[in-house]
Amino acid sequence: MQFRSRPFRRSAALAVPWSLVALLPCLIVGSALARGVEPVRVFILAGQSNMEGKGSVALLERQLAAPETHDEFAGLRPDGGWISRPDVWIKFWDRHGPLTVGYGSPGCIGPELGFGLTVGDRLEAPVLLIKTAWGGRSVFCDFRPPGAGPPPAERLNRELANARKRNPDATMEEVRARYGQAYRDMILEVRGTLATLGTLFPEYQGQGYQLAGFVWFQGWNDMIDPEATGEYADNLAALIRDVRRDLGVPGLPVVVGQMGVDGLAGNDNPGMRAFKEAQAAAVRRPEFTGNATLVPTDVFWDQQADAVFRQGWKEHREEWDQVGSNYPFHYLGSVRTMLAIGRALGEAALKLDATPGGWGSGSP
Repeated sequence: MQFRSRPFRRSAALAVPWSLVALLPCLIVGSALARGVEPVRVFILAGQSNMEGKGSVALLERQLAAPETHDEFAGLRPDGGWISRPDVWIKFWDRHGPLTVGYGSPGCIGPELGFGLTVGDRLEAPVLLIKTAWGGRSVFCDFRPPGAGPPPAERLNRELANARKRNPDATMEEVRARYGQAYRDMILEVRGTLATLGTLFPEYQGQGYQLAGFVWFQGWNDMIDPEATGEYADNLAALIRDVRRDLGVPGLPVVVGQMGVDGLAGNDNPGMRAFKEAQAAAVRRPEFTGNATLVPTDVFWDQQADAVFRQGWKEHREEWDQVGSNYPFHYLGSVRTMLAIGRALGEAALKLDATPGGWGSGSP
């Protein structure tokens, strides 16, 4: 695999007011295009634990060492060390640098690797991935966007009663504070990263950036809550609208990774089926025609890992250690699956990016 080589060093981020960030595309991108320097293409990768990524690097090491799987993953370690893409930058939590193996949860990879390699191979411009993902979060509560409005009063009262069982002094204000916190953190993380590109990534030449896509991969915590599933289509549609508004990009392309736990067999679960339909219903809305798309992930379920898990992974530990590293709700911790999902999300983002009139196809 070929990629452009550029020097790299790490730096700390600085906090800059969003009012300055909002002006950057207008002030910088036009002059950058005039100089012939392409703006950085920015993709936001957001969601919960499966966007974090649970494909164990230790599993990847074992699969590289095994003759039967070595060739499948050899491109990730072409010269004895992990592949590093100086043309694809990434920031996730307190880590930032060129895209390489290990930008999932600690010691893991997620969709970012397959995504970044896919878009990096196809785009001439530098690429930046901003990951904003936290495990155990729902759209009903944590990622609840402003446009969704407050949750039902009965739900708040029920949560307050439960909170007071643990802490008699719990207040309604504390209960309400949880709602939308991850959404607010996501927007702040994107703004802060864009405001400090030169500090975080010394390769940045001041050429400006284009927000090229918002990639959403989330759902477990909403799926296991019937009330949240019932609201999901409306809440996800509100999230798309609000992200576009709060980042100042009305036509921002959106890719939604559809729930795929248990593969195609997951459709036999009524709750899973209802949730997947809610995801699809949100994206099918007329307002999102041509600017948002749904990517099924059930087709990337690792059948080999699934078979060993169902036999009893503890009783077949040696075999399990060659195929999986986590539980089904984390796609069995399959590196193969994480890479495939990332590639599919990347292909979908590129397709939207090339759509006439899309943000990525022209100046801001």
